[in-house]
Amino acid sequence: QVQLVESGGGSVESGGSLTLSCAASGHTFRSTCVAWFRQAPGKERQGIAAFYTGGGTTNYADSVKDRFTISRDNAKNTLYLQMTSLKPEDTAMYYCAAGAEGEGEPYRASWGCFSRSYQYAYWGQGTQVTVSS
Repeated sequence: QVQLVESGGGSVESGGSLTLSCAASGHTFRSTCVAWFRQAPGKERQGIAAFYTGGGTTNYADSVKDRFTISRDNAKNTLYLQMTSLKPEDTAMYYCAAGAEGEGEPYRASWGCFSRSYQYAYWGQGTQVTVSS
């Protein structure tokens, strides 16, 4: 059974940094899309960072580009989101997501992992990030 467990959220002042972790069990992130999403109260869920683990471009939403970095530690089977220069508008629940192993190849092109046709099979429970001004 696949489980994704996020950690690392918390409260931070504007301009601060946080690193979120997403530890996977039952899933190796092999040849699939992995991503971080966020959802603020009253707003739709937003994809903010994603890449195809078999090799390809990493894509970021404009709102987080140059401030956030998505990465993966194969040995630890963990996905990360490094967040710097945090702003109050970054306040949201953050979720990691992964597709089914071995099924990401058709989406390896740039922005493929954010395409409407791609279904993320696995989601974490979320971790709250609150940024105060």
